[in-house]
Amino acid sequence: MEFLVLHRDRPGSMPLREELAEAHWSYMDRYDKKLIARGPTFAPDGETCSGSVHIVDLPDPAAARAFAFDEPNQQAGVYRDVLLRRWRNLLGRTMWEFPGGSSGGNRYLVLGLGSGEPADAGIPDAVRDDLIAYGPLLSDDGGTWLGTAALLRAPDEAAARAVLSADRYAAIEVHDWEFGGRR
Repeated sequence: MEFLVLHRDRPGSMPLREELAEAHWSYMDRYDKKLIARGPTFAPDGETCSGSVHIVDLPDPAAARAFAFDEPNQQAGVYRDVLLRRWRNLLGRTMWEFPGGSSGGNRYLVLGLGSGEPADAGIPDAVRDDLIAYGPLLSDDGGTWLGTAALLRAPDEAAARAVLSADRYAAIEVHDWEFGGRR
């Protein structure tokens, strides 16, 4: 089962995040073979971390909750909240298999949060070559659509937002994002 985990940073927590970098990376090393995508999100200044996204393949929702809440930054109070949703990998690959590589161009996390009939259920052909990860956000049992998530390369925030049908979601969030992992 695949899950998307978005930890959102508590304001002013950057010094603690920096102090815990090795603990965070060591924790993620334990999940190395299970990660589909990972990386920090950034505040509008482009330098201050605002969160951390992980898409991970785990056995069940309980394992996903343990992954999200046992993470060292979460335990130490770096994060203010956690979004944890079941996810389905429509591209069938990891971010490391993205043909566009890890650099060049702006990268974004786009979350469309909604309910009811699924929106944007297929891979959008217009941006297929720029999609790093794409799929629906689902309830724990996989039976209820709760939104759509995309990691993509785009020229700007407006182009990234346009990957989703705005009128089909209660809210769309766009976050500056970059490929994560040990530096």
